Order: sequence, then C-alpha cells, then structure tokens
Amino acid sequence: MIPRPLTWTPGTGELVLDSGTTLAAPDELSDVLAWLQGALRPATGLPLRQAGHGTITLTLADELGAEAFELEVRAESATVRGGGPAGVFYGCQALVQLLPPQVYRRAPVPGVRWALPAVRVYDAPRFGWRGVMLDVARHFMPKHDVLRFIDLMAMHRLNTLHWHLTDDQGWRLEILRYPRLTEVGAWRHESQVGAVQEAPSDGRPHGGFYTQDDVREIVAYAAQRFITVVPEIESPGHVQAALAAYPQLGVSGRPLEVFTRWGINPNVLNVEESTVDFFTGVLDEVMQLFPSRWIGVGGDECPKDQWRADPRTRQRMAELGVSDEAGLQAWFMRRLDDHLTAAGRRLFGWDEILEGELAPGATIASWRGMTGAVAAARRGHDVVACPDDQVYLDYRQSESPDEPIPVAIPLSVEDVYAFDPVPPQLTPGEARHILGGQANIWTEHADSPRTVDYLAFPRLCAIAEALWSPAERDFSDFERRLPAHLHRLDALGVEYRHADGPRPWQRRPGVPGRPVTREQRAEHIARLVANIRTS
Repeated sequence: MIPRPLTWTPGTGELVLDSGTTLAAPDELSDVLAWLQGALRPATGLPLRQAGHGTITLTLADELGAEAFELEVRAESATVRGGGPAGVFYGCQALVQLLPPQVYRRAPVPGVRWALPAVRVYDAPRFGWRGVMLDVARHFMPKHDVLRFIDLMAMHRLNTLHWHLTDDQGWRLEILRYPRLTEVGAWRHESQVGAVQEAPSDGRPHGGFYTQDDVREIVAYAAQRFITVVPEIESPGHVQAALAAYPQLGVSGRPLEVFTRWGINPNVLNVEESTVDFFTGVLDEVMQLFPSRWIGVGGDECPKDQWRADPRTRQRMAELGVSDEAGLQAWFMRRLDDHLTAAGRRLFGWDEILEGELAPGATIASWRGMTGAVAAARRGHDVVACPDDQVYLDYRQSESPDEPIPVAIPLSVEDVYAFDPVPPQLTPGEARHILGGQANIWTEHADSPRTVDYLAFPRLCAIAEALWSPAERDFSDFERRLPAHLHRLDALGVEYRHADGPRPWQRRPGVPGRPVTREQRAEHIARLVANIRTS
C-alpha cells in the first residue's frame, strides 16, 4: 500500500466481491459511496448496489481526525470508518489498493478473483498540506488531462493542487472583464526547444485556456476527491502574456508578444494605481471561481532593472515613500494582500516576497532550498515547503545522458523520498508554521501529458508517502512495495519512468539540457537568497 499506513494488522481469510456484494453509507457520505461504486464497477463488472446493511459499509467516527481512517476487512464484510468524509474517502482509496491491480482498468476484466484480504488498517496524515504545483502556463494541459491528474493525486492521498495558470508564455484563465488576456495572451507563435540560451524554436503555435465553466468543473471535480485547487496569478514579474494583451500594464507601455523563450524575463508590471486596480479586478474573478482559502500571486523572479531605469517609476517611488525597488515590490504585494485579506482570503507567494515586509497572514512557498521556510516560520508566517533541490520534478532523474532535456541536479526516487518539510533548526513552536509540502512540476520541457507522467511518476508516489507518513521512514521498505504499485499505474496507463531509465520514446536525443552539479546549484541558490531576512 502507498502511502504506507501507520498500522497494518493482517487477519484470517478474505472477502470475495461478487454479484451479491452491496454497499452502505449514511447520507452525508453519499458522494464517497458514489465514488467507490465508480472505482469498483468498471473493472469488476459487479452491480455493487446500495443497501441498508452493506457488505462494505462506510461510516463516520467522531473520535478520529478529519482525514484519519480505519479499514477493517473480515471474511464476511468490510468497514471503512473516518473522522470526516475525507478520512472515509482515503479509507476507500486504501480498500481499492487491496484488490488486484486490474481494478484500475476501465472495462470488465474477465478471469480475476476480486478478493480483499482480511486486515485491519489505521492511518492518518502527518501534514495538512500535501500538494503538487502543476504549471499549465508554459505548456497547456487540456481539461481532461487535468481531471486525470487530479484522480492520480487522489489515489496518492494528495489534497492540494497549486495550479500555476499564468506566466510570460501564456495566460490560461478566462477573465470576463479583460477578454484580451485569453484572446491574445493564451497563444504564442512558437516555443523554445531545449534549455540552453541558444536553443532553437520549433516554429509551431501553442496555446489554450480554461473557460470559467471549465474551471468550475475542475474545482468541483477536485472537491469531490477532497482536493483544494489553489490558483496562482503571477505578478509583478512573469507577466509578458498579460503585457501582450494590455501593454499599458508594462513599464514601457510598448507592444509585446507572448514570450516564446524560457527563463527570467525583464518585462514587469508598472506600479501605477490603474495596474493595481487591474490585478485586483482579476483577483475578484479568481476568488469567485476558486473557494480556496489561499490565492497565489507569484512574486518570484521579478527583475528590477526596468523599475530602476524608468523615470516615472522613480517618481512613483517618491510618491509612495518607498526607498528601493525591493520595497516597491513589497508595496505591490501588500496591496494585493490587503485586497485578498478584505475578502477573507490569504495571499500565497514564493519565498522572494520575504525580501520585503509582509502582512501577517501571508503564506510562503519556500522553493530556493529551505532558507525561506526557516525565515518565514521565524517571522510567524505559515509555510509550504517545496525546495527545488528535493521536490522539483522537472529536474533530471539520473546522470544518464538518456534523460530527456536534463535540467539542474538529478533527483531520484530515493532522493525525493527523503524529503521532510520541517527544517531541523526550527523550534517546536516555529515548526507549527509548516503546513506541509508539495512537489513542483514546471513544464517548459514537458510539452505533453505523457511527459508530465514521466517526470511525475514514480517520484510523486514517494513524495506522497513523505507528506502522509511519519518522519521516520525506510526507503528499502518503500522500494519493496513500489513494484506492486507500478502495476496499478500500468493499469491506469501512466507512462512513468522505469527504474532502468527512459524508454526510447521518452528520450529527446539532440535536444540540449542544462544539467548542473549540486555544488553549482548550492552556490547559485546562496546568491539568490542573500536578501532574505532570517529573523
């Protein structure tokens, strides 16, 4: 079973599912019961009707935590008890894993004996934020593939999808009051192929966006699987797609095209009041679509060169009483934060925003190592740990030259399994600010959902266990359980990376990457975090 449960007590015998097997649940668990029926029926071909007293019973238990569950299978029946609907749902995910892996197929599989081994399981998560950041701005992911990814998250008991919706290379969210954001900003005329500065372009248009109806569907689908979707709208950097649609938002005001290259872009927002109003208007529509407590606003990799060189920006700084460009970004972030706070939401931003003064409610995504996590927790901010050297799933998976477009340092399954979101130097009081962690999947070099599969799995299986299970873990035990889990992924059609390396169709021969050593990476990050105050 992945993630590994806290306790596992084998029993005697097994429960065989057949045409007479029934399910039972109270009304408040009707959605979970419907999900379980939908998970079991396609492959088994069994009716699995609802009854007053079911062979498999779902129930609530006040003494358990909201996401905790107990699963008991006996020869004659099975019971899933959870502290809340989410706990029951996770218990149902565990129950499905007890069956042969063919249960994950979507049509009847003849000749399989659908038997649950007798067992008693108790489980509960270590962290409340168990997430994945999925970038759909660099390469658009069609709606049905997003829904599939959500199902894969739910299978691994991940509960937060940080959805990176806008960047220099594309604006993916329909905003009704500003239609050009998708009419213009959702499309670029070509894409860079490779990770080096001199890499060629493919000459092929790329684009796409989600309508507001699409978003409502995705958010509701995720909620049925107890996954919160946290949107991210980048600012004040990584905004060239918005500038292409509305040039007046930029420092120069000159027309631009949607960016076709990767890397940090010098074009940033101006800091006029009208630009603040524009983005708070965007956030108003975002908040209507996403009920998440957190709303992401970016704040990362914002070059200050245009602000430094622009006379109007210097004048604006004087008007605002801001002494330097870092303070100017902090002012912009604070305006968005005030707007979100007034609406009862919380700002969620990358650790660069720690370089200025933040409102007390801001939550930090610590990506440049764990320095941001330490600094934020010590300053009283909640933290989601996502250090690039541990959980960036776009990074190469080995030293092999066959890795497709190899980027940065190698991160193996064993490397990511060792992830712990809590920095050891924090006191117990400071550590309470660590909400949990997430893996990040950037898609500059992942131009299809099957490439996302290759980058994510099975590393995401390991990260899911790291976020769910206790801090004391045994990789050899995980490695022993993983092959059985890979059969489940096979049944689902997940094109994961095999332990012996990429298959021929997963390689990208001739496309240059940007591999670095851990020493080079450490030196680079040390320079980037030099401005973060740690106390």
